[in-house]
Amino acid sequence: MPETMRAIRLTGPVDIDGLIVSDVPIPEVRPGWVRIHVMAFGVNESEVTSRKGESGPDFSLPRILGIEAVGVVDAVGDGVHLAPGQKVASLMGGLGRTIDGSYAEYTVVDAANVIPFDTDLGWDVVGALPEMLQTAHGAITTGLRLAAGQRILIHGGTSTVGLTAIAIAHQLGATVIATTRAPASIDLLKRVGADYALIDDERLSETVAEIAPTGVDGVLEFVSAHSLPAMLALIRAGGTVCFIGSLADEWTIAQFSPFEIPNGVHLTSYAGRASDLPTDALARYLAAIEAGTLKIVIAGVYSGLDEVATAHRAFEGERRPGKNVVVLAAT
Repeated sequence: MPETMRAIRLTGPVDIDGLIVSDVPIPEVRPGWVRIHVMAFGVNESEVTSRKGESGPDFSLPRILGIEAVGVVDAVGDGVHLAPGQKVASLMGGLGRTIDGSYAEYTVVDAANVIPFDTDLGWDVVGALPEMLQTAHGAITTGLRLAAGQRILIHGGTSTVGLTAIAIAHQLGATVIATTRAPASIDLLKRVGADYALIDDERLSETVAEIAPTGVDGVLEFVSAHSLPAMLALIRAGGTVCFIGSLADEWTIAQFSPFEIPNGVHLTSYAGRASDLPTDALARYLAAIEAGTLKIVIAGVYSGLDEVATAHRAFEGERRPGKNVVVLAAT
């Protein structure tokens, strides 16, 4: 085993060209933790924010970025019942924020945040999944408790998690209404599973009411906190609006009154943790992706740590729908 590995380790905020690979010590495994030989990872908004020095107080430097990883178990600490060579995913638990993350050949994580899996899918596909699959699954099952036959509105459907949520809700047997501000994305929303793909304009509430006159059962809100009052008005009594994030970077509503929530309607949020994506759920999704019944959108695949800067440039500049994935192993 060599003593060093290749990684992108930041000591301060940098622009994209500052995402430079260097040699750093391979991290030691400790009791209850797992060392993963990283095979692939997705690029996330959180990592862009951290690179720019704009993260919250839970992020610290120096740091190897990367909030999610897939790979194989390289070594385990005492008390961990995983075998070397087992394929695993890891996310959350401070990865890439309070502990070093996945922009490296190896990363060490708490075993509580490791999900084992087996699949014949390539690392280019699996690398796209952990963060967006966990968030979409958790929002639908924990946030909304959505059931087959119910109607869900996904406000901000072309976001990475939004597209995944459309696919999961469709597979669950829900009627899926999804929105976009780009007419060119209508076909994409339908392709991943939307029964109705709507332009997010001033007529949106009226159009949704025509589709669901008695109200939808649930809304996943990805666009803005400022959209919440309008979304609450579209929900049937007993239904739920779940706030996931803000593409518009509007996270709060000034002087919001709880009395703006209609009688009998629920308002919640979802942030999630790795354990919200159980091993059996991940296995079902992987099997569905293999079978072609669950559609995952990948924006681009980049080969090796030297291409991380290119992946960040595509993420910020092109904004193509879907996940940007960096692969460190042959697919």
